[in-house]
Amino acid sequence: MQPELLTLYKEKLIPQLREHLGLKNVHEVPRLEKIVVNCSIGSQADRKQALEDATRDVGLITGQKAIAMLSKKAISNFKLRIGEPVGLKVTLRGPRMYDFLLRLVKTALPRVRDFRGVSSRAFDGRGNYTLGIADHSIFPEIELDKIKRALGFDVTFVTNAASDDHARELLRGLGMPFRGKAGAQTKDGAEELAAA
Repeated sequence: MQPELLTLYKEKLIPQLREHLGLKNVHEVPRLEKIVVNCSIGSQADRKQALEDATRDVGLITGQKAIAMLSKKAISNFKLRIGEPVGLKVTLRGPRMYDFLLRLVKTALPRVRDFRGVSSRAFDGRGNYTLGIADHSIFPEIELDKIKRALGFDVTFVTNAASDDHARELLRGLGMPFRGKAGAQTKDGAEELAAA
């Protein structure tokens, strides 16, 4: 079954973006290619237990098993050897990516205390956007009484957009709540997302 956010993108957002951005060809319309979730555990004292906890929690949040990222250098001040795990990474594509984005936008971000929207300036110049999440307990899949340590991670939205402005319009249409004037959603997109 096709995720509702993907259906919204195909039926409503592609024609809207094509008209709004003045694109001649439908294949020029920006699209989301993947979402990469990165989590660091390098600073934890009990690295092995931290890795197990983080793997379980990130797996619950994303619905996909995380892979461990290993250190490439030995750093004696941090008691770190080459080949030891220092973080986790999950790459989401297809239906799982759209399901994660919908849960992030509709349930997780609104649970952040004093939430006023996400920054519209965290683009990298090539149409990719990175969002930092300080505490993973905002996701409803995480049981608060089972949390042993706070876990923060970065979520990178990789698009095929020609510019940051095109990527911003795409993410706004998919429901990303940008802060301030830059966050004003298109009327149809906002109503569709609220109904979802």
